[in-house]
Amino acid sequence: MYYSSDANRLFIFKMTALCMLIVNVRLMLIFILQSTNRIKEFAKITMMEKVLYCFLILLFLLVGIRQFDLLIIADIIGKLIALGYASYCCRDIVFNKINSFYFNILETIDNITVGIKLMFANIVSMFIIGIVRFGIERTWDVSTFGKVSLTLSISNLMMIFINAVGIIMFPVLRRTNLDKLPSLYITMRTFLMVPLLGLLVAYYPIKVILSLWLPQYAESLMYMALLFPMCVYEGKMALLINTYLKTLRKEKLILVINLASVMFSVILTILLTIVLKNLTLTIVSIVVLLAFRAALAEVILSKILNISVYKDIVLEMVMTFIFMSTGWFVTSWFGVLLYLGAYGLYLLIKKKDISNTFIDIKRLVRG
Repeated sequence: MYYSSDANRLFIFKMTALCMLIVNVRLMLIFILQSTNRIKEFAKITMMEKVLYCFLILLFLLVGIRQFDLLIIADIIGKLIALGYASYCCRDIVFNKINSFYFNILETIDNITVGIKLMFANIVSMFIIGIVRFGIERTWDVSTFGKVSLTLSISNLMMIFINAVGIIMFPVLRRTNLDKLPSLYITMRTFLMVPLLGLLVAYYPIKVILSLWLPQYAESLMYMALLFPMCVYEGKMALLINTYLKTLRKEKLILVINLASVMFSVILTILLTIVLKNLTLTIVSIVVLLAFRAALAEVILSKILNISVYKDIVLEMVMTFIFMSTGWFVTSWFGVLLYLGAYGLYLLIKKKDISNTFIDIKRLVRG
């Protein structure tokens, strides 16, 4: 049994190394497409990978294949075909002669100086949740880890749609005058956060559909009530805060904020998985960590922009707490009504800001 488990881990490590090679090469080509405003090709490559993977998974399930190694290979195949199409889209670069390229040392150093900070910031950001998942794997059994991973994957699906909007956000901000960034931040913040908090209502129909489709995982879907709000904080961080910090050339600040969040993650994971051994609080800590990172980053950003966002941060935390409480303790559809009532009150409090946001958006569209 130990040998089998060890062999499976070795296979996963090998596939991870292969996946890193494919994904990193593809990412380079995707970034070139983004920087040259070829968003259509970028979208096709991203969709191609996901559609192929889903098709292969459904095909395997229909023919009765359940082995995890074949599911991993299906993911690799999807990524490999997407890389092939990305290479075709950038064929004038990929298949060009080496002697046609030139090397600029100063430009290379400048790009590496900026890029390496963002690279480490992205790597560190994965550790925020990764450390908690590692703690769950080490403290509880594989079945429990699988249930948590399922709910995390479902919540992350929402981030695919949210991040798709972020593709065009950075180029727009880069072309905006610096003196307009503070007022634009308030507009974009309201325009983003009001729908994101409303999007949490989608948890209830998603839970019902998945419970009917996967009845054996009905118990694990309860954890989705605790994890679903991560879409709010991940969305705000990816679409708004990080985009602004990159526009203001604060790459180092992004890294520092992520490092602080990782340190907090280590402390919470040790406390909740080793000392208290409480699975529910461990899962809640994921949202707490993401909320902490978003709040810390936004407070620092607000000082740079000279604006005040404290009231909005508190309001969003209250809404998140209400959603998690109603989703966890109220299992009937009455929980939907409770959250909708709280959301209606939130809209009343933000009525003036929402009205101003619509005016500003109309002005921006006309401009």
